Amino acid sequence: MRRSKRAAWATLPIWFGATMVLAQQPVRDHDIVAEDYFSIGVINGANLSPDGRLAAYAEMRWEPPAERRNTDLWIVDVKTKELRRLTFDRANESVPQWSLDGKFLYYTAGYKRAGEDKPPYDGKNQVWRISADGGEPLAVTRINDGVGLFDLARDGKSVYYTVTSEQTEDEWKDMRGSYKELQYGHGVTKFGQVWRLDLSSWRTEKLVDDKRVINALKVSPDGRRIATLTTPDEELIHMEGFSRVDVYDTQTKKVQSVTKEDWRKEHPSPYGWLNELSWSGDGLALAFSIAFDGHPVRLYVAEWLGEEPQVTELSAPKGVSVHAGTLQWRGKTRDLCLTGEERARARVYALTNVRNGKAAADSVLTSGEVTVDSFSFSESGEALAVVTSTPTDPPDVYTVGKDGGLDRLTKVNPQVDQWKLPQIQLVQWTAPDGQEVESILELPFDHKPGDKPLPMVVEIHGGPTSAVLYQLQFWIYGRTLMPAKGYALLSPNYRGSTGYGDKFLTDLVGQENDVEVKDILAGVDAMVQRGIADPDRLGVMGWSNGGFLTNCLITQTDRFKAASSGAGVIDQVIQWGTEDTPGHVINFMAGGQPWSKIEEFRSASPLYNLDKVKTPTLIHVGEKDERVPAAHARTLFRGLRQYLNVPAELIVYPGEGHGLTVYKHRKAKMEWDLAWFDRYIMKKPTEAPPNPTEKPASQ
Repeated sequence: MRRSKRAAWATLPIWFGATMVLAQQPVRDHDIVAEDYFSIGVINGANLSPDGRLAAYAEMRWEPPAERRNTDLWIVDVKTKELRRLTFDRANESVPQWSLDGKFLYYTAGYKRAGEDKPPYDGKNQVWRISADGGEPLAVTRINDGVGLFDLARDGKSVYYTVTSEQTEDEWKDMRGSYKELQYGHGVTKFGQVWRLDLSSWRTEKLVDDKRVINALKVSPDGRRIATLTTPDEELIHMEGFSRVDVYDTQTKKVQSVTKEDWRKEHPSPYGWLNELSWSGDGLALAFSIAFDGHPVRLYVAEWLGEEPQVTELSAPKGVSVHAGTLQWRGKTRDLCLTGEERARARVYALTNVRNGKAAADSVLTSGEVTVDSFSFSESGEALAVVTSTPTDPPDVYTVGKDGGLDRLTKVNPQVDQWKLPQIQLVQWTAPDGQEVESILELPFDHKPGDKPLPMVVEIHGGPTSAVLYQLQFWIYGRTLMPAKGYALLSPNYRGSTGYGDKFLTDLVGQENDVEVKDILAGVDAMVQRGIADPDRLGVMGWSNGGFLTNCLITQTDRFKAASSGAGVIDQVIQWGTEDTPGHVINFMAGGQPWSKIEEFRSASPLYNLDKVKTPTLIHVGEKDERVPAAHARTLFRGLRQYLNVPAELIVYPGEGHGLTVYKHRKAKMEWDLAWFDRYIMKKPTEAPPNPTEKPASQ
């Protein structure tokens, strides 16, 4: 990766009332290339110190010559904005938790020292403590097989953590034990245990050993109750419909199941994912959510008014799609806060004074054109920090004023100030059935109104229960890079996307490969009619559900001159039978199985119209993808290249799962896409990309 040049600046006049002042604006003179992607640092999350004076955050970035990104811990002073880096090792530190006095940070990491084969420096995950002033981390735990989850007690006197114990519990236990080297469909499970470490005496105590797999852990502020999300085994399929909220009472020594067996009966689908746990400041209310493929997230609160918890559903702010995994109570109040989407923005909302299963009102805590990734309150709840991005800046840490305005604390990616950024705007059109559909449109930096139509690529988001947000986003699926190469990029929030109301979301159920395809094609028509897109130079690309929709589109029209299909479904029956979360398929097939919804499974599968494809198609997949197994990609490739004589290339990324995590694989993905679209849309001759094994220089 080329090193950033020193920023060039221009002085521009800005008027305040009748007074003109001079403000410096960066000169954007850098043409964005694929290697620039690897210069981007990503903030995983930030936590305010109890007094609100400091914000600690975890920053992830590529550090050559390593092939994978590494995470380190930083602190920023809220007042002076002075930065301090705390860790430097390749140990992938987690987002830290503050001690109550604000002097220390607790986190998990897997530190490895040469020649060490015993904890804590054997590379296994342990709980560590580091001073907010920096220095050498202290190993808080030294568990032989490492720890899983952890939570620091509110008073800072104890650390709670989980370890696992492998057990085989069925009638074939002896057979499995005789042939341990074989892989089995089920039967061998690593059950979780919850332990408490007293930070004064350094003694440990096992609290919970309930023969369940523990997926989340949260201790109430008073230390009386320990909430966990559990499943009967480690199979991801059981997170969809068999997970539950369990609470261990340290006084009674018993485990209560908060979500009873009949709890899911009221849901639109039995296949929902339980998410996060958040205790109120008084320790008497536990908030959690459940997310569904194809249906809105639902919010719940369990309140201990007596010995048994009362569980009720909370209404989300009107018109807002709740982000699962973002619930936090504000200080010691009963204000439950969350991030939610509304028309391609993501903001922090508050449900105020939640009691007896009801909120007094709701409000928005952040304002403007922001897309909040995460947020954190001080101990009192008066100070609020967020990690957010804008249409011109990648995510950074900001504090939020009482008026919702933002004060920037970090600038993790100063090199972006020099980049010729895409022009990002929101566009709308009307689908064939009259529904308004919205999209992010990115145009090249120097494009002007009235210029001739551009070659355009339609970039389709995954999920589909997700959305493209109004933000600067540089990633391997097209955003930022394609406009930098002269393409218009259309990223539609088609039917089934979040942020546009519950009906817009659920309209997709039972209508995959139909209503959303019409939404997207109507958007292409609109861009052609408005003079933005050249109808003879169109492409389409996507990953996951975006790959599926790419497959759908090329079976329904030949107007696209090139396609890039990443990890895309080709047949819904194969997907139901092989993916790790089959509830996704069942939900969108209106709750049916393949034998009961034969026509629905067939009509939602591009495979049965493959003979109509004329579009040259580039196919990407991870070798070990369990979400959309490689059988789909191989089937698509065989059909196109071997039987239909359609230009096609198959790229299988060794060792990768549903997402690409290795530098050379991400680089290859971007370079292949650019070369493919240039060849079939721009009609350029093929050229070999730079050596994919060549590492970028450190920034």
